[in-house]
Amino acid sequence: MAGVFQQIEQYGHEQIVFAQDRKVGLKAIIGIHSTVLGPSLGGCRMWKYSDEGEALRDVLRLSRGMTYKAAVAGLKLGGGKAVILGDSRTQKTPELLRSFGRIVEGLSGRYITAEDVGMKVADIDTIRTETRFAVGGSNVGGSGDPSVMTAFGVFQGMKAALKFAGIGEELNGIRVAIQGVGNVGYHLCSYLSAAGARLTVSDVYPNQVDRVIQEFGAVPVQPDQIYAVDCDIFAPCALGAVLNSRTIPQLRCKIVAGSANNQLETEADGYELFKRGVVYAPDYAINAGGLINVAAELDGYEHQRVVKQVTQINKTIASILERSKAEGLPPHLAADRLAEQRLAASASEKKAESSCCAPSHAPPVTGRPRA
Repeated sequence: MAGVFQQIEQYGHEQIVFAQDRKVGLKAIIGIHSTVLGPSLGGCRMWKYSDEGEALRDVLRLSRGMTYKAAVAGLKLGGGKAVILGDSRTQKTPELLRSFGRIVEGLSGRYITAEDVGMKVADIDTIRTETRFAVGGSNVGGSGDPSVMTAFGVFQGMKAALKFAGIGEELNGIRVAIQGVGNVGYHLCSYLSAAGARLTVSDVYPNQVDRVIQEFGAVPVQPDQIYAVDCDIFAPCALGAVLNSRTIPQLRCKIVAGSANNQLETEADGYELFKRGVVYAPDYAINAGGLINVAAELDGYEHQRVVKQVTQINKTIASILERSKAEGLPPHLAADRLAEQRLAASASEKKAESSCCAPSHAPPVTGRPRA
């Protein structure tokens, strides 16, 4: 945990909250990266981290990514994220979740939580017994499981990437290698199978692989073999940092388009994909469907309106890839510029308002740290 404030400064966060409740075994970190566009919103992830330092790095990266995701998606929201340190399969209890909910409530709306890895809709329902600031539940006004819309958005983004790569927009016969077939990966398999795609899958949990084999005729491979599958699209749908100096040389795909957050381990890995001619759909742009889905609760949830909005991810990815081509820079940087332009415009508007009205306490806009 050495250099905590240095890390916070590097990523440009407004606030980091460390919380502990010994009675229920809760250890949590909440990262509020930006509230320039609105209150920070992002899921709560429960994971068995190797140490506190790894957990902090995860929440810093994820919350920053949410700022950019909301900006590119055109939402009036900032970026936030929470992590609970622990094994969700053995250590999660209603008492722990309610304690976390009280911590979120204490932030008075600066952070709105939602579902992420290791959490379920039922867990959000439990958290909501203690806070007004949680979305994605199943009760009245709740949007439910966001993974369906996340997968639908990735599906739409894939079609844009295919068209950009000169393959066409139809997925019939397209070979897709999916890494991780949990909630989002499973629904993505469903959309792709219905469209006629040929699926190769891997996951660390054999029962999840068995499910997509039986339902969609997917071909299984071992987790360490998925990178080398000869395919049209490689879809990372598990944890982050899977595109790196060890895995990129193994890739035999034309496109990388998946739902996982923070897919690039370093900035250099985005350049490497670009140099190799691999079309990369930036993760936070293509996987915004889940955020769009839960954010819709804040204005009164309407499913058809959400579907229409998530469908626009196709145009978002197309625009980013065209900008990448026109400006000669990797797609992840093209997406960053789009997000930073919106953040800067919002900050300028607030500054102009503050010069003639009440003082503004909006934080400064900070660019994405470069590796």
